[in-house]
Amino acid sequence: MILIVNRYLAFQVFIGLCIATAVLLPLFSFLDLLDQLDDVGKGTYRVKDAFLYTALMLPRRFSQLAPFIALLGTVIALGRLAKNLELTALQIAGISPIRVSIAPLVVGLILLIFIALLEQFVAPELQQRAILHRAIALEQSVQLGKKLGIWTRNERNILRIGEMITAKKATNVEVLHFDNNGSLLTYTHAKYADIIDDNLWELKEVISKRFTETGNKIESISTSSMQWKSFVNPTDISTLNKSPESLSPFDLFKHVRFLKSTGQEADAYELALWRKAGGAFTTIAMLLLSIPFVFGSSRTGFANKLVLSVVVGISVYLLDQIISNAGLLLHFPPALTALFPGLALILIANLWLRRIP
Repeated sequence: MILIVNRYLAFQVFIGLCIATAVLLPLFSFLDLLDQLDDVGKGTYRVKDAFLYTALMLPRRFSQLAPFIALLGTVIALGRLAKNLELTALQIAGISPIRVSIAPLVVGLILLIFIALLEQFVAPELQQRAILHRAIALEQSVQLGKKLGIWTRNERNILRIGEMITAKKATNVEVLHFDNNGSLLTYTHAKYADIIDDNLWELKEVISKRFTETGNKIESISTSSMQWKSFVNPTDISTLNKSPESLSPFDLFKHVRFLKSTGQEADAYELALWRKAGGAFTTIAMLLLSIPFVFGSSRTGFANKLVLSVVVGISVYLLDQIISNAGLLLHFPPALTALFPGLALILIANLWLRRIP
């Protein structure tokens, strides 16, 4: 009997999640579209480009909305069962709210697996295509800026790339090499650079300047080409000009490791990585919170429960944004900053659930 009940509850929760997705995803996508329509007419950006950008961002938007889809969808499912007195029948049969929560959690785990696949294989690629297509249409640089280029460094070198023409060819390359005391030893500028492999570059049309220890003399050498052993590979370069939110978990992990190994600030990328795990905890918390919503407010109408769930979802979203930005600003540990909201909500939901008779 328990197995049949769990299957029935899981099916109802799945239907509720589909309804919530059909409501929230088009709504937020419409808001995204309105935001993109403001740029129509700039450069070659047209209405079709705005629609294309919005469509490519759908997987990313779905993964961002997952916790709130989980909350609203479960409230819809259990609210319908409560309205039809089916939950009352389950309680009379001796099935507690904690037992009822098993089915939503199973559906939630399936949802999290689906989101994990989206985050790793689908959403990052489509989001980066959307950003690139939009930037080209608006005639904007997808680098840090048209004049800034791409910058990175390790303990003794600073590398600036004006632009990556292809994954293996760069223009306007500058390399500054320092000694252990931080004094500049050499400055090298190349008009072009061909990336032969991960660690070897061939610089073309090169001007190299060497500075003496006293700094009174500068030796300048010009050559048509020279080889340079790089400290950064093409994959890391392609990641440097992408926002942390647009990267997959695996790419974020590799980039965080690269930034730390070269002595660079990695908090923003590390926070983005941990927030993906934090989103999973928040989704589980929302599923658990939805059950006390339904069982603990029998005198509240179905419509009021939906409104309350929306208010809670918005509040959690704002709180999560505030905590993330504050943690980044105050240099709190990224793991703590990202995981705290979800874990705290799971604890609250668990305590609330246990108090329901």
